[in-house]
Amino acid sequence: MSEWGFYGRHEELSRLAEIFARGRFFFVKVTGRRRIGKTTLIHRALANVAARRVFYVQIPDSGPGGVLSACHDAMEAFGFAAERYSRPTTLAALAQSVAALARDGVVVVLDEFQYFNRQALREFNSHLQREVDLLLAPGAVCHGGLLVLGSMHTEIEALLDNKDAPLFHRVTDEIEIRHLDGGSLLELLRAHSHGAPEEMLFLWTLFEGVPKFYRDCFEQGVLAAPRQQLLRRMFFESSAPLRQEADNWFLKELRGRYDVVLKYIARHPGASHADIVAHARAASGDETEQVAGYIRALSERFRLVSKRQPVFAKPQARRARYYLTDNFLTAWLSALATQVSASAFSPLDKLIATADERLYELEGKALEKLCGQLYEERSRKGVGDFALTQRIEGYWDSADTEIDLVAINDETKQLRLCSCKRSETKLIADVSKFHGHCQRFLTQFSQFSSGYSVERVGIAPTCSAATRQSLAAAGMLCQDLTDLMQGLL
Repeated sequence: MSEWGFYGRHEELSRLAEIFARGRFFFVKVTGRRRIGKTTLIHRALANVAARRVFYVQIPDSGPGGVLSACHDAMEAFGFAAERYSRPTTLAALAQSVAALARDGVVVVLDEFQYFNRQALREFNSHLQREVDLLLAPGAVCHGGLLVLGSMHTEIEALLDNKDAPLFHRVTDEIEIRHLDGGSLLELLRAHSHGAPEEMLFLWTLFEGVPKFYRDCFEQGVLAAPRQQLLRRMFFESSAPLRQEADNWFLKELRGRYDVVLKYIARHPGASHADIVAHARAASGDETEQVAGYIRALSERFRLVSKRQPVFAKPQARRARYYLTDNFLTAWLSALATQVSASAFSPLDKLIATADERLYELEGKALEKLCGQLYEERSRKGVGDFALTQRIEGYWDSADTEIDLVAINDETKQLRLCSCKRSETKLIADVSKFHGHCQRFLTQFSQFSSGYSVERVGIAPTCSAATRQSLAAAGMLCQDLTDLMQGLL
């Protein structure tokens, strides 16, 4: 079996290489969800510039003493303890140490930087501002720099982008680490597994584009294993590496306050604000429960919940519905958590089979999301015969109309209305109903009725020649994941 490699992130690596080559001080903000690969990206980028010395410390969620202790350990680990850099004993001294290291050409990496937004640590930002201003001053000589990594978006923004924050307008560069795209995942799976469409959908439903989860499966020897074997090893066995991942996430970042809201949205995708509030208050028995604040935090601070308006509605419309944005969290709360929690008391095979069935059902909605992202990626890379200029997103507030993917090319006046089904047999069975959806859509949104060529498309993970022929006879194009992944590498 080949060794694990580094996949994707070509644009981010190129940007970091350019930043490191400037020869002057840099202050880079790097953001992204937990496990998305921020630290791995920095490590890879620095490996390409062997002359660079590095000081890396993961900031703990603690008081000043804990932070300073972590920094002392890091200085020893990276060989700075015996040099002229003194061990900082205050947060002000820590800021001075960071500046001294950067001035000497060291790349300083402060991971989990958002914890400096805690009240007990907040003074560090003012101390760091003074040092950064000196390093950015005209004529200052500094060959190193500072990278701050964070996973909680609004807390990082509060520290670096808020006009009242000490470090406002000091950042020289920003990099947001997103999920691996389809081409990178295909490269990864072809290197270590099969890369088959059904496998891609199953793993993407669980892990989306979070490379750490795929690597965990690889290291456990189950990335290429059958579905239930992978679920057993990664989630159900007593030493399963992902068994506590979601729960730890709640404890570490969410602190257990939002689980009722998250579970309800996961199991009732498209829930309204009123539905969520009523459920949370009933669950807590407290009619004064401030649920709206939880929803706002999950949406804005953690980016785990998205708010969707009706299709073609104005952004300020007051008919929003809520959905989870993170595949792993959705799969955990919808299909896995209850079964895993019962593993000490029920037959494991039965629990795993039930979890697998629920995941299979979840893959239907996941396929819609995946196809939409693949359409965007193909357009971005100039692949295929359809270039997306806009994609209509939202929920369908009409009871008799629902189309899984609406893709538009305004330049060539092409409109694609797509039906995404988990199996090709369902795709065939749904043809007449889908044509009705399309006709009602064109009647309701008459701007597309004339001047646009309308293409009806059926999409499934795999499609046989017979399915393609049946759809063609019904006036529909046919695409499967193999078609949509073609040309992305």
